[in-house]
Amino acid sequence: MRIDMFLVYLLLRLLALLPLRALHGVGAGFGRLRLRLGGRTVRNTAVNLRIARPQLDGAAQSRLLRQVMTENGKSGSEIVKVWGAGAERALALVREVRGEALLDAALAAGKGVIIAAPHLGCWELLNYWLCRKTPMAILYRPPRFAAIEGLLRKVRGALAPEQVRADGAGVRTLYKRLAAGGTVGILPDQKPRAGEGEFAPFFGRDALTMVLLPRLAARTGASVLYAFAERLPRGAGFRIHLVPAPAGLTDADPAIACRALNQGVQDCVELAFAQYQWQYRRYSAVGLVNPYDGKND
Repeated sequence: MRIDMFLVYLLLRLLALLPLRALHGVGAGFGRLRLRLGGRTVRNTAVNLRIARPQLDGAAQSRLLRQVMTENGKSGSEIVKVWGAGAERALALVREVRGEALLDAALAAGKGVIIAAPHLGCWELLNYWLCRKTPMAILYRPPRFAAIEGLLRKVRGALAPEQVRADGAGVRTLYKRLAAGGTVGILPDQKPRAGEGEFAPFFGRDALTMVLLPRLAARTGASVLYAFAERLPRGAGFRIHLVPAPAGLTDADPAIACRALNQGVQDCVELAFAQYQWQYRRYSAVGLVNPYDGKND
């Protein structure tokens, strides 16, 4: 690990001594400050909320935007606790697990398990919890700042998932792992590259949607479960959710499969709406009308 990343690690260890409620308070303050300053993240979030909640009037939209930005701030500050405390101590923050029997049954079946983990709640804590249950590989794109990978390996420790790059070799690795009855994790709402997805509705509007996850499930027969770690109020901890995939996810028609994939994400989001990462430009892609700046991209 580089010296600058090691110093970041030491700072995380120190700040992790603070109570989660205090860290969430700091994060909430930063989120509200970010809202007041405006900028691209706030604009994108506001656009997405208008798409997802078109029935709300202007005042209600403003309240929802404030709530979402507050939760967004918490998602950043809680990483201090999750990374700095170490995996096992961070897992002590899990107060409840809903749907664990679904995962136990899927693992016992021995046909492989795909965890679809949306950008919702605290996904780093979810990774810890899943890796304590079973060895897992996750599909990822390398961070722009390569030195962060060393920091992630250090903080995740023994509960680090195997990281598989999102390229051809990585996809083949996922197939092999599932064929052997293993577990893989994929972000189902990760926008694919042009030509690698299918348009499907997400909160009532078409978004470019990955075809990889449905194809993996269809070709391997693996079970698919959606999962996320919900942030509880007042720094009380977290609740793990495991949710079955909607019907149609493995349909041979990619349009039907991707519609089901997005429906599964929506079902999870509705359980903790303000904790979703609404700043992503899900609705911008070649072939779609771009709602963010009036141009196609």
